Amino acid sequence: MKAIYPSTALKTRQREMKALADEQIVYITENGHGAYAFMSEAVLDRYVADAVEEALYEARMHEALAQSRADFEAGRSYDSLEGLLSAVEKKRASRG
Repeated sequence: MKAIYPSTALKTRQREMKALADEQIVYITENGHGAYAFMSEAVLDRYVADAVEEALYEARMHEALAQSRADFEAGRSYDSLEGLLSAVEKKRASRG
């Protein structure tokens, strides 16, 4: 569950907010509306690392799908598992 506090809690509940910020993002409101996010550097680093990993995964998936489309359009597709396995064996044999 999200930790949401009014801006006045920065003064009145500082210890509690710091403890939470060591584990997750603490959202700060002003006049009932979202205004700020408070977190430790470790939490920020974790969120950034997760975002980078997700972006890299999406880029790899995009590249794999583009390569699959190109292979299909070039006629590099197989009607059966046996046909695929045969092509893989031929490719392995030609490498060495």
